[in-house]
Amino acid sequence: MKPGAPIRDGVFDRLARLWPALRERLFRARDDAPAWRGMVRTLGVSLAGGLAAVTAAIYLVDPYDIVPFSPPADRPMMDLNQRWLYPGVARSGRFDSLVIGTSTIRLLDPERLDAAFGGRFANFAMNSATAWEQKQLAHVFLRANGPPRTLVIGIDSVWCAPDADRQRITFRGFPEWMYDDDRWNDLLHILNGKTLEIAGRMVGYWLGLREPRYRDDGFEVFVPPEETYDLARARTHLYPAGRVETPPVEPPVKLSAAAEESLRFPAHDWVDALLGETRGRSRVILAAMPVHVTAQPHPGSEAAAIEQACLDRLAAIAKRHGALMVDWRFPSALTREDSNYWDPLHYRLPVAERLVEALRAAADGGSSPDGTWRVTARPPKP
Repeated sequence: MKPGAPIRDGVFDRLARLWPALRERLFRARDDAPAWRGMVRTLGVSLAGGLAAVTAAIYLVDPYDIVPFSPPADRPMMDLNQRWLYPGVARSGRFDSLVIGTSTIRLLDPERLDAAFGGRFANFAMNSATAWEQKQLAHVFLRANGPPRTLVIGIDSVWCAPDADRQRITFRGFPEWMYDDDRWNDLLHILNGKTLEIAGRMVGYWLGLREPRYRDDGFEVFVPPEETYDLARARTHLYPAGRVETPPVEPPVKLSAAAEESLRFPAHDWVDALLGETRGRSRVILAAMPVHVTAQPHPGSEAAAIEQACLDRLAAIAKRHGALMVDWRFPSALTREDSNYWDPLHYRLPVAERLVEALRAAADGGSSPDGTWRVTARPPKP
């Protein structure tokens, strides 16, 4: 016997002894295979059924009011993200007038605007809305309802941004598919966990367990309750580094003709187009909102000169289309008074009420009795 043979024979002997047990296991696995297939089939059917149930729930509840075949129902706004909520409201046909803008115009109550101007207002202003986002929302409304009875555009720095055509959205994202005319392409986009969550909130509302996030006209008092106002606390927001009085730049910077000509305000083309679409069929008001002086460019500075050039061009567009423009965006008794503000951008509710009154007075041909606002463009007299 050659060296190593006993070892080889030992291995073969072991394999021979193991073979019956191994064969039994192999054949048993083969015999059990149909059972595994049945389990996989059952799992697949269960998953498909669950997905179908979730899909049906989302489509029937339709929390954003955008599904073409969802049953009619009371669908208040149960989400916080205005960019997802407002397209459905804009198409609802419940409103004939609207407000667009950023959070600096969100406190204008549509019910007060209804009383001041007539019609049925919705306030579609969105937190940190870019000019492009505002334009998209206005066009959703126009395509669904035609020219509004009254359109109020809150004018902020976003309308003066030189890169408005490039920086079109914010970190919040923007569902462009909600803003086009194809309602059917929304069906796949809304199949996600977030929509399911909002659908659950909607069902909770129907059961009387939840309250809407916003009023049905888009209005929300997003600042703290008036009774909690604390001027000392507000000043920590107005002057985070401490209050420092800096005199205006003297002499004020005056842009050369070449410098002013080179200024780029791409969002102005969108205002021009929007006013062209509504010309003669809508009352249009451009309202440069009263942010606190700490949020305005320093008086006399180059930044102040550039912003004024922007506002002047917007006023020229308004005049060309017969629109009204009211300007609060300058140092005044209103914008210098700390007690009017929660922070540099957001005024208090009594101020918002005064703004509505001023808009009505301006529309009637009046002027500011205290110099806190000025009319920079008026429609021609009939």
